[in-house]
Amino acid sequence: MNNLSNIPYLKKAGQATFNDRHVKKFGELIHDWCCQKEKGFVIIGAPLSKSSISHSGATFAPGVIRQQLQAYSTYAIEEERDVDAYIYDAGDIEMHVTNILESQTRIANVLEEVTKKHPNCIPIVLGGDHSISYPSITGFAKTKKTVGAIQFDAHHDLRNLEDGGPSNGTPFRSLLESGVIKGEHLVQIGLRNFSNSKAYHDYAKEHGVTVYTMKDVRERKIDNIIEESIAYLKEKVDTVYISVDMDVLDQAFAPGCPAIGPGGMTSDDLLQAIRLLASEQMVGGMDIVEIDPTLDFRNMTSRLAAHIIMEFVLHKKG
Repeated sequence: MNNLSNIPYLKKAGQATFNDRHVKKFGELIHDWCCQKEKGFVIIGAPLSKSSISHSGATFAPGVIRQQLQAYSTYAIEEERDVDAYIYDAGDIEMHVTNILESQTRIANVLEEVTKKHPNCIPIVLGGDHSISYPSITGFAKTKKTVGAIQFDAHHDLRNLEDGGPSNGTPFRSLLESGVIKGEHLVQIGLRNFSNSKAYHDYAKEHGVTVYTMKDVRERKIDNIIEESIAYLKEKVDTVYISVDMDVLDQAFAPGCPAIGPGGMTSDDLLQAIRLLASEQMVGGMDIVEIDPTLDFRNMTSRLAAHIIMEFVLHKKG
């Protein structure tokens, strides 16, 4: 077999188009999952979007987000330091062609296996629509004592399952009704007007869910909301999982979300929230969902997702 590695100007497909000897790309930190370590981050793709109640190409998001990680350096100028972390890519979970429940089972099984065999590795799950959070957190919780969740979202995602089965509107209803997490262990941040119904807001209150609306985000610093949320959860759970639905953002910052709308969070506020959460030892996992690259403009939304990952890795402690 011919060895092409010594031929000038040939390089591996998917790498950065331009190389500067003094710049290390963030993508260079990511290694195949075959070389497992006891500690680090593991990226897992969950490309499921057939469960979306609106048209969605979120199945393409994991690949596009990975591409954006090749566009940025490892150097954080605000902190004056390079990211130095073990990051592994486990690839994408194979979705069943037609069976949503089977796809969710596969996601739960993978998260359980990864966290069981590598308990010190922190999963970063790339959706997919928000339906993937139900099996992701279910699998994640199998190896933990008590799990809480902080959900960034314009919507409660507490829809009933009778009107459409498991969808991207039902993940947290499913988590509560299956007993994976308790309502009092769920904090929702960024809910906004005309994106929910009274019935589901009442359901959240009846089950003890902590809700911060966009009015709260506007009138209070995001730092205060995050600090309050962590202080509250520390009294109740051992581990916190972050779920980032990108439609929590104003449509100006996330044009690639299927459910875009005005009046959402700024990218600055969301990134600051991620920095603060990453600095907490009890935060042990995260997913990023609801990006449709086919609707995006110049990959703006996927680029922001890449920044969420990079800030999370930079600031993660514990």
